[in-house]
Amino acid sequence: MSQKFLEDWHVGDVYLTPSRTITETDVVMFAAMTGDYTEIHTSSEFTRTSGFGQRIAHGLLGLSISHGLLSRLGFIEGTAIAFLGIESWTFKAPIFFNDTIHVRIEVKDVIKSKTKPDRGVIKLFFQLIKQDGTVCQEGIKKIMMKRKNEQ
Repeated sequence: MSQKFLEDWHVGDVYLTPSRTITETDVVMFAAMTGDYTEIHTSSEFTRTSGFGQRIAHGLLGLSISHGLLSRLGFIEGTAIAFLGIESWTFKAPIFFNDTIHVRIEVKDVIKSKTKPDRGVIKLFFQLIKQDGTVCQEGIKKIMMKRKNEQ
């Protein structure tokens, strides 16, 4: 896929990312990187009596991977200026080890800058979806994008 400038995004467009299987290595590396060794993520014995019955991936790992899956589409390579934030994000269902996830992305808004003609902002609605169709997480991310034509 090729990069997209602000003008190439249209409200209502939907994109599906490639999938990715969440592994124990992903969770261990995320725990090490963040320092979050909470037992629900790292202890098989602890989770036997938890409400989940097994270890789950960190919610923020899912959020982070969703952004990585967007990057795999190639749309924002060289045209994204900055990740501006998350308007909302909901954690709806756990991601278990060995779940395969992908992201459904819908363009919700395209906003030209009023003060800087070389850029604008896109608002993308992300749904992180497991192999069985369960939506695990969803929310809106805002990204500042370059424009092709400074108008």
